[in-house]
Amino acid sequence: MDQWNKLQSSLSSMNFAQSANKLAKGFNSGVQATRERLGQVAPEDITELPQEYKDLEARVDALRLAHISLLKITKAYESETYDYPVQIQESITELSTSIGHGITTFAATNLKGTNLPVPSPTAPPVAQHKTLPHALCRASTTAANALQSVPGGNSDKLGRALTIYAGAMGKVATARTEHDESVQRQYLQPWQTTLTTSINVAMKARQAVRVSRLELDAAKQVLKNSAPGKQEHARLDVENAEDDLVQKTEVAITLMKTVLDNPEPLRNLNELIKAQLVYFASAAESLSSAQGEVEDLSVAAEGQYRKSRDH
Repeated sequence: MDQWNKLQSSLSSMNFAQSANKLAKGFNSGVQATRERLGQVAPEDITELPQEYKDLEARVDALRLAHISLLKITKAYESETYDYPVQIQESITELSTSIGHGITTFAATNLKGTNLPVPSPTAPPVAQHKTLPHALCRASTTAANALQSVPGGNSDKLGRALTIYAGAMGKVATARTEHDESVQRQYLQPWQTTLTTSINVAMKARQAVRVSRLELDAAKQVLKNSAPGKQEHARLDVENAEDDLVQKTEVAITLMKTVLDNPEPLRNLNELIKAQLVYFASAAESLSSAQGEVEDLSVAAEGQYRKSRDH
C-alpha cells in the first residue's frame, strides 16, 4: 500500500511538473509572439523556416482564398429562391393559408358532437417552387387563362402565345431544379468539405509549426539570458524545441502537398460547369422553340393590324 501511495505521489509530481513546463512554454511563446508583433525582436533572432515550406504556405493560402471566394457566391444555390425575391410575399400568404387550414381542420375534428357550429375544413396550401422560372410559368398560365376565357381579336393570339411561353418556362423550371440539385450534390457539398477538412487540417498543421517556432525562439532567449548553472537545462530545451519544429514542419509540408495535389476541386468545378451547361442548353432549346412559335403569332397579328388599318 505504501508503494502504491509512493507511485501515485510520483505520478502526481510528474504530471504537475509537465503541466508547469507546458505553462512556462506557453507563457514564453506568448511573450515571444508579442515582442515580434511589436518589432522588439531582431530579424536574426527569428528562426527562418525552409523556403519550400514558405512557398507551400503561399500556395495553400491562394487555394483557400479561391475556395472561399467562389463559395461566397455559389452558396446561393443552397436556396432555390436565389433569383426570386417576390417569394417572401408568397411565403407570407402561404403561411396565412396554412394557419387557416390548421385551425379549421382542428375545429372540424374537435367540435363534432357539440352544439357549436362546425366549420368546413379548408384545403391545405399547395407547395410551390419558389424560383423565377416557376413563377413566370405560373404567371403566364394565369394570364393566358384570363385572356382565353374572353375570346376575341388579338387576345386569342396573345393567350396562345402566353400558353406557349408558359410551357417553355415549365421546361426551364424543371431544368432549373435539376440544375440546383446537381450543383448542391456534385459541387457545393464536396467543395465545402475540402475547405472544412483537408485545407483546415493543413492550416492547423501550419499553426502547430508557428507555435513550435515561437517555443524554439523563446527557448533560445531563455538560453541567452540564463545563469551559468542553468544553461545546460536551457540548452536541452532548445535542442528539444528544434527537434519538435523539424518534425512539425515536415508534417505540415506533407499535408500541404497533399492538399495542393488533390484533384477533387477540379472535379467539383467541372461538375458545376457541366450542370450549368445542361441547364442553359435546355433553357435555350425550350425558349428557342417557343420564340419561333410566338414570332409567327406576332407576324400574323401585325399583318391583321395593318390590314384593318388599310380598310
